[in-house]
Amino acid sequence: MIALLLWLLLLVLCWPLALLALLLCPLVWLLLLPFRLAGIAIAGAFVLLRALLVFPARALGHSTRR
Repeated sequence: MIALLLWLLLLVLCWPLALLALLLCPLVWLLLLPFRLAGIAIAGAFVLLRALLVFPARALGHSTRR
């Protein structure tokens, strides 16, 4: 019985937080989208830089595996 009362209390107290999270989650995702895109672009630039630096060794037959 006490567990049911605790669940009902949790429902009454936490539904505003659930609705707030439901409304704010898409907005936060939209705000963070440019940072994700910048991270993808920077990671791609690092991969390209690494490929350019390792290319002479690979052209001579060295393997990048260990």
